[in-house]
Amino acid sequence: MSFSTFTRSIRIARPAADVFAWHERPGAFERLAPPWQKLQLLARSGGIRDGATVSLRTKIGPLWVRWDVEHRDYQAGVQFRDVQHRGPFAHWEHLHRVEPVEDGRACVLTDAITYRLPFGPLGRIFGGALARRELERLFNYRQALTQTDLESTARYIAVRPMTFLLAGASGLVGRALSAFLQTHGHTVIRLVRRATTTADEVFWNPASGEIPAQALRGVDVVVNLAGEGIADARWSEARKTALRRSRVEATRTLVAAMAAIKSERLRPFVFISASATGFYGSRGDEVLDEQSAPGAGFLASVCADWEREAVATEELGVRVVRLRTGVVLTPAGGALAKILPVFAAGLGGRIGTGQRWLSWISLDDLVGAIYHAVLDWRCDGPVNAVAPHPVTNAEFTATLARVLHRPALLPVPPCALRLALGEMADETLLSSARVQPGKLTEAGYRFRHQNVESALRAGLGYTASPPQT
Repeated sequence: MSFSTFTRSIRIARPAADVFAWHERPGAFERLAPPWQKLQLLARSGGIRDGATVSLRTKIGPLWVRWDVEHRDYQAGVQFRDVQHRGPFAHWEHLHRVEPVEDGRACVLTDAITYRLPFGPLGRIFGGALARRELERLFNYRQALTQTDLESTARYIAVRPMTFLLAGASGLVGRALSAFLQTHGHTVIRLVRRATTTADEVFWNPASGEIPAQALRGVDVVVNLAGEGIADARWSEARKTALRRSRVEATRTLVAAMAAIKSERLRPFVFISASATGFYGSRGDEVLDEQSAPGAGFLASVCADWEREAVATEELGVRVVRLRTGVVLTPAGGALAKILPVFAAGLGGRIGTGQRWLSWISLDDLVGAIYHAVLDWRCDGPVNAVAPHPVTNAEFTATLARVLHRPALLPVPPCALRLALGEMADETLLSSARVQPGKLTEAGYRFRHQNVESALRAGLGYTASPPQT
């Protein structure tokens, strides 16, 4: 039998024990899942020690394939191995190994894969090159993310383990934030609006203001990401009412729960409440920061109402961060996921003249910005969660096409968008907001992705290979 091998190593400027502990914590699997792949976790047990298992489904082409893996060869602080019992490969073993270097101040993380493709010689002939390219893409992404997660948070000296209460945990940002926090040793309590299934879930009903009093017991940070998706459906009057109500009611319920804690010292010390750059409305080429006046339109009024509810928390002695988020770039969901198939097919192009401004942020930077806002008291009041360099629509579409190696020659007439989406088109795709991250910059946040090409390449796995050891 012929086996293929793949090995990738990277130096991480953290002790080996810290890197290994990162992999052992809850959230590591979700954190390392590539955002461009369709993955569904079915079951897991036992962490990464010998005998622990993970079962998932992954989409390969049009088909969903089950993948069952068992962990073996666990050596605390050193290594563990994943062995496939069932899955897309005829054979798969993945050794994770961490070795100290530089007198223990740093380490080398190595991923070593031994695999055999299905269908024998035909599989090797027709799938060998593709499999290797995808392994390169996958482990470049995973190792770069691990390195950046561990090295970037090392600057926050002596951060104690904290408990976070998270509303909107099932959403795109909530899932990413939860995994990030858990791999850094924090506890996450998820508010859910269905029957709870795990010990870290608490039922709430923001429409009726229902939340258990014990939900905030021992909580250090409340993060509010709750709200129905802006672009999930065409805007009718009923839909607009639901969009506003879901945000206002969720925020009001959380504020009331914090107010019910009579002792100020027992309350959370910070409340991160989501808002959006829609607060500024459509402003053409005007450069906007946190001091800029609110804009006009439906989204601006929703954001104003949303933030007004959050501000009430300041009277309780809680620091409030109103996080005005731009367009979140990730193939896992949101705007980028919707347009990727069109651009991948070579059918993409600018909207109209392409001169409208897009204020964006990578998903990893949004998660990092939230964490920074928790730990840095200079992040207070409105905080623009956007990358330092907004782009025009023409620049964005040209960059995405370049990353995908596709043309972008088919402009989209604004009238077509208005016909398809109605009012939502004018307030989203046809809006122009040139927003700067003033407070994040002043507070010393270090962006992982300052330009849109870096964010797209990282999110899609088309980054350069990491340094070899």
